[in-house]
Amino acid sequence: MKLLITGGAGFIGSAVIRHIIRNTADSVVNVDKLTYAGNLESLAEVADSNRYAFKQVDICDRADVERIFREHQPDAVMHLAAESHVDRSIDGPAEFIQTNIVGTYTLLEVARAYWSGLDAERRDAFRFHHISTDEVYGDLEGPEGLFTEATVYAPSSPYSASKASSDHLVRAWQRTYGLPTLITNCSNNYGPYHFPEKLIPLMILNALEGKALPVYGKGEQIRDWLYVEDHARALYKVVTEGRVGETYNIGGHNEKQNIEVVRTICALLDEMVPVGAHFSGRSELSSYRDLITYVADRPGHDLRYAIDAGKIERELGWRPEETFESGIRKTVKWYLDNQAWCRRVQDGSYQRERLGTTTNV
Repeated sequence: MKLLITGGAGFIGSAVIRHIIRNTADSVVNVDKLTYAGNLESLAEVADSNRYAFKQVDICDRADVERIFREHQPDAVMHLAAESHVDRSIDGPAEFIQTNIVGTYTLLEVARAYWSGLDAERRDAFRFHHISTDEVYGDLEGPEGLFTEATVYAPSSPYSASKASSDHLVRAWQRTYGLPTLITNCSNNYGPYHFPEKLIPLMILNALEGKALPVYGKGEQIRDWLYVEDHARALYKVVTEGRVGETYNIGGHNEKQNIEVVRTICALLDEMVPVGAHFSGRSELSSYRDLITYVADRPGHDLRYAIDAGKIERELGWRPEETFESGIRKTVKWYLDNQAWCRRVQDGSYQRERLGTTTNV
């Protein structure tokens, strides 16, 4: 099978491609615009494979996308290309509307025309898999309850609204035109090769440099954490075994308050890179926890997300292999071993400054 994967140079997309090339006989065409968060170094281990090809293309450019479909004749599409950082969407929503909504529309239309021209056997086998987020569901009120595939959408940020819009487009193209689509909504991913604007890599890298560890509000926001390689396995299962027209929620069964996550990172760093040895001239630091700083919360910050991943477990036999404890240890160790990668991906457009401080008044 040949898979066309959009956003394959990003965090989750690169994990999916590494998984496919390592563990299957399938081939991959990686279509990526290479924005600030796209990095081909994340694919160095598969770059020389004769089953891998990279094309630098903007999914909003219909002519280029049509050319890729003609040249590579994919059997399935895995659509991961998206602007994904909530704070950036608060500062500048236009890029999120363009990529996440217009880009998805463009890709759907090109895929529909391509699919319509296939012979009957290939038409039946073709799949369009749209990868989305649990943030489309909005906020879970209180400590109980989980997002299911039937949860009503209530997005809170420009980012989640743009992803909700793209989800609705995909469902409409299936209902109206019969395009064989699938949708997955995942919880917060973490793991190797994560761009350092997100919570976990930001905390690790700031701590190693002795910088403040900014925690929004009191750090009471709860997220369900999913190790990215577990997610990659789930996505491949869905595109190859999922039922057309269905939605599958993917979660790690790891609900943690943000402050718990930050304190866990600090404890692991205290163990692996003790403060006394790492910062010999900073006697005021007895632990990386001393760097935690509470800052004003961002506008519209949802308090709790939590995924019910029962459907994908029942129907496709997927479940996460990593606990949060095992996954976060692997993640911290990876960043310690790959600090050169971290330095190279920060090209000057982002230097771990806070984004999304726009007020809602």
